[in-house]
Amino acid sequence: MSEQFYSDPKLYDRLFPGGEQAVSFYRAEADRHGGSVLELGSGTGHKLIPLASDGHPCVGVELSPAMLAEARRKAGERGVVVDWVQGDMRELDLGRTFDLVLIAANSLLHLHEANDLVDCFRSVRRHLAPGGRLVFDVFNPSVRMLARADGVRRRRDALSFVDTDRGVVHVDVAETYDAAAQVTRGSWYFSTESEADFMVAPLDIRSIFPQELPLLVGLGGLRVVERYGDWSRAPFTAEAALQLCICEPD
Repeated sequence: MSEQFYSDPKLYDRLFPGGEQAVSFYRAEADRHGGSVLELGSGTGHKLIPLASDGHPCVGVELSPAMLAEARRKAGERGVVVDWVQGDMRELDLGRTFDLVLIAANSLLHLHEANDLVDCFRSVRRHLAPGGRLVFDVFNPSVRMLARADGVRRRRDALSFVDTDRGVVHVDVAETYDAAAQVTRGSWYFSTESEADFMVAPLDIRSIFPQELPLLVGLGGLRVVERYGDWSRAPFTAEAALQLCICEPD
C-alpha cells in the first residue's frame, strides 16, 4: 500500500468525497444478505459507517493507522458502533465468519502480485459464513488510458477541492504504466496558490483485466456469480468503467 498517500485521511476524504451510488449499492447488498458485514480496506469508514447505522454488526479491517484512527473518530462522532481492526487483508484470521464481505473503491488493486490477490480471496473464503457473499469493485482497465500514462505531470482539474485550512487545493498527477507488472506507477502532487507541492505522494495501482479476474477469484476458492458494469447493475461490457463483482464460495 502507498502509505504516504493515506497519511492525511482528512485530505483523502476531501479528495474523494463522493461515492454515494456506491454506498447505496453496498447498503442494498447488506440488506439483501442480512447479518454481519466485514469490510477489507475500510479506509475512513465511508462505506461501513452507513451500513452500521442501518443496524448491521460491522467489522472494518484497515492497514493504515491514520485511516483507521479517522474511521474511529467519525464513527464515534456519529454514535455508530463498528469494530475497527488494523490488519492485512492477505493474512487475516478474525476467528469468526460474516454474511457479507466488502472490498470497495479499488482497494484490491493495492495488491500487485497475483499470489497476494489469491491470498486475499482465500482469506475472504475463510471468513464467509454459509451462504455468505463477497462483493467488490475495481475499475475496468482501458488500454487507451494506460497508453497515455507517459510520465508527464498534468493538472487534474476534476480532482481540485477546497481544504478548510489551505483553501483551494490543486492536484497534478504523473503516471507511467508497467505493462509487465500490470501496475500504474504514479506521483500525486498537491498544491495551493501559496504552497506548491505541499504534499507529494506515490500511488501504485494494479490493473485486473476482465478475463483474469474470474481466474484469480477461482484460485482463492470463490466464483463470480454476478458482474455488473455500473452501480445501477447494468450488464458488464467491454466499455464499462467498472467491474462490480458478487462472488460466493466455489
